[in-house]
Amino acid sequence: MRRFDILVTSDVPGGMAPFTHDGLHVSFHKWTSLENLPLIEGSLWAFVDWMLPDIAGIEVCRRLRCNPLTLQAHITIVLDEDDQDARRKALRAGADDYLLGPVTRATILDRILSVKQRDHDVGISKTITLGELSIGLASFQARWQGVPIQLMPNEFRLLRFFVEHPERVFTRSQLIAALGKQDPPVDERTVDVWIGRLRRALHSVGAGEPLRTVRSLGYVLDLP
Repeated sequence: MRRFDILVTSDVPGGMAPFTHDGLHVSFHKWTSLENLPLIEGSLWAFVDWMLPDIAGIEVCRRLRCNPLTLQAHITIVLDEDDQDARRKALRAGADDYLLGPVTRATILDRILSVKQRDHDVGISKTITLGELSIGLASFQARWQGVPIQLMPNEFRLLRFFVEHPERVFTRSQLIAALGKQDPPVDERTVDVWIGRLRRALHSVGAGEPLRTVRSLGYVLDLP
């Protein structure tokens, strides 16, 4: 299935529910912090508003282009008006194109559906590694020192997210949002169940206890 992950920096009229049609799956993510990227599982497309409350959209473009996780993203700047100087600045900052706002769900889906697969299926790298841990994205298989780790889908996605963001503490609500589990809502204590299963799976292959609980805050994956 062809997959797109859509980052939007403001609310989208029409809603953020996933869209699936004719071999295409689109996931929407409301994204307000440059530090807290959601789990990206398909080709990434960011719709960035020209002006944000605390930062300019062109600065967001520059930072996306500097992050290895978002380097290959397609970036569309959403302009308040069709200003030629603004378009030039956006393209110089790393944007691929622009749209006039406000952008709606229908606008985004029309743009996605009009794109040829070969043009934008850059996708994600095939393998992510952190020390002795490796995450095979195409095979959906995690390994420790080459030994397969038996994981259920949620625990696999959770491990991948931690490996992409080591040494950072995440709250339960942040992990739920990162995995796109807000709709329908997931109880925060469900995260504890995922963590428990993930810890047991890592321990079973000799990976030790890399997942640490930070009291009153959440969980962190320590660097090896």
